[in-house]
Amino acid sequence: MNIADIATQDYIEVDVGTRMGKVRSTFENGNPKGIIVTDDGEYEGVISEREVLQSHVEDDAKVAALIKPSRNSPAPKVDRQEDVRETARVLIESNAKVAPVFEHGDLWGVITDDAILKAVLDNLDTLDVEDIYTDDPVTLQEDDGVGKAINHLREHGISRLPVLNENGYLTGVVTTHDIADFVIRENHSTTTGDRVGDSQRLLDVPVYDIMNSPVETTTLDTSVKAAVETMLEQDYAGLMVTPQDDDRIVIGVLTKTDVLRALTYTEEDHMDVQITNISLLDTISRESIVESIQDVADKYQDMQVMHAHVRFKEHQEKLRGTPLIYCQIRLRTNKGQVAGTGEGYGAENSFRVALDKLERNVLEVKGVTSDEEYRGQLLRKLNEL
Repeated sequence: MNIADIATQDYIEVDVGTRMGKVRSTFENGNPKGIIVTDDGEYEGVISEREVLQSHVEDDAKVAALIKPSRNSPAPKVDRQEDVRETARVLIESNAKVAPVFEHGDLWGVITDDAILKAVLDNLDTLDVEDIYTDDPVTLQEDDGVGKAINHLREHGISRLPVLNENGYLTGVVTTHDIADFVIRENHSTTTGDRVGDSQRLLDVPVYDIMNSPVETTTLDTSVKAAVETMLEQDYAGLMVTPQDDDRIVIGVLTKTDVLRALTYTEEDHMDVQITNISLLDTISRESIVESIQDVADKYQDMQVMHAHVRFKEHQEKLRGTPLIYCQIRLRTNKGQVAGTGEGYGAENSFRVALDKLERNVLEVKGVTSDEEYRGQLLRKLNEL
């Protein structure tokens, strides 16, 4: 299946010289999944609401301040005849909900995560939430401030946080969009006073005041098709996962990204590797990352790696112009999940530190008895795509 019939020419485009204040207002008023950025008509990249929220760029700055071209990882783009699997990978690796679509080398339109999910919806009834959800969710307490929520979203590269009361029960959810809407709305309503003080007060507001409640939940035995239908109908990007007998206890999160990631699994011999924030790559290429992870996996023949996820995150600190980068490598294996993290100046240094820690952690689980082959299950369930 290719995306020729599900891509659309309906999208929002801005020039690199557009003020960031106008872009923030666009997200507030229209709630687009992403905005295409061009420079004198030539495609430059895509910006998302999450990037706008997490950036420290002032309203008077230009959009160009958020566009960071990289020699090893150009701005994401897909061909109009591309297949669903590759398009899903591009969306995941660019950490985006929308990607530009090209036809004969020219910008034609966009493809969204929702369009892909609607196109494959009938195939998703063979998967259960348990197959693809993310466990061990990052949570907040009701009295935690908005500032803490923003820090969690940045640190973990996620878009939603379940909120718990003093008894540990699920009472709400805070998303990137909730915070962006709140911050923009409050900044617009502030006309006097010390700006720094006003900003600090915004960060101290309890998440209880801005969270969504009641919470839309799902269970492990629910089909992915049913869960995605709920997300599409309610316009949610994710659902909280709870035990079947108690929807007050949150045990995980299922997002549209989790579903897209399942669609990218292939039957090819090479390892399935996805990279989040691939635009941060500097002196290291995607191919080199894949080879390095494969080398680690090949050392331990009794451990089968079905999927690898590499996530980069840029810090404010720099050394001679090179930013401090955080890297997390997570492997899904037939013996459970194993991860390694590290920091360094530049993507390559941070990746090498994380890779070293990953290998040490792999050694610790090397002797664990093999469980069912997760990847094989998904491939069989998704073989109609």
